[in-house]
Amino acid sequence: MPKPTLLIVDDNAQNLYLARFLLERSGYEICEAHNGQEAVAVAQTQRPALVLMDIQMPGMDGLEATRQIKAGMAAPLVVALTAKVMAGDREAILAAGCDGYIQKPIDPDSFVSEVETYLQDVEV
Repeated sequence: MPKPTLLIVDDNAQNLYLARFLLERSGYEICEAHNGQEAVAVAQTQRPALVLMDIQMPGMDGLEATRQIKAGMAAPLVVALTAKVMAGDREAILAAGCDGYIQKPIDPDSFVSEVETYLQDVEV
């Protein structure tokens, strides 16, 4: 059974590379974006099952990109990929429409299993 396509959004090349490497090694198709505006465009054309969204990016941040993705299409799951998980940040992330979050820095030992918990009910 093929695995779904995932969109990774991050302005940090090292974070993008690590997330892509770990997920591709586990059989996922990956598309990527380097900022919020690019994320909205890629999500509309590629229709990923899940978006891993960095929150702090220059230009359009991840919260605004999430709002636009969720408003403009059959909404994929959006999971924040962020170091910002203080109490107020958590509420803002969820209020913007994110379905959850994974904390950075990425832990190579648990990252794929964390992503897969969000994909449990997604049909390919």
